[in-house]
Amino acid sequence: MADNARAKKLADLIREVVAQKLQRGVKDPRLGTHVTITDTRVTGDLREATVFYTVYGDDEDRASAAAGLESAKGILRSAVGAAAGTKFTPTLTFVADALPENAKTIEDLLDRARASDAKVRETSSGAKYAGEADPYRKPGGNEDDEDAAAE
Repeated sequence: MADNARAKKLADLIREVVAQKLQRGVKDPRLGTHVTITDTRVTGDLREATVFYTVYGDDEDRASAAAGLESAKGILRSAVGAAAGTKFTPTLTFVADALPENAKTIEDLLDRARASDAKVRETSSGAKYAGEADPYRKPGGNEDDEDAAAE
């Protein structure tokens, strides 16, 4: 078993090598410049690496980018092996990152909360207190209140 620091270093190296290779070395038109490597995780035994990526575009672009990454997996693994210099080059698994969808969901929830807050603010704009504005007794206040308390 490798320590976590070594796995983290290897994960960072894999992320950089794969991103550079996708940008300059792979000639697949399906990958283009709209594929972004967001994160990489390596197992504790340094045998498997999961590479998370995002694709800017529609579902068709995402599907073609996934197919392009699967076809370029061997080239990318060779580049990682040459850069890492380890005894065993980890196998690469590409996973579409759910970050954009999660961010959109959070933005939608925040928009709903803002709309709800605006509705409450609009409803309460002309509202008045049910009693007095300050319902607490103050020392040296009304004498009528003191007389009522004494009875």
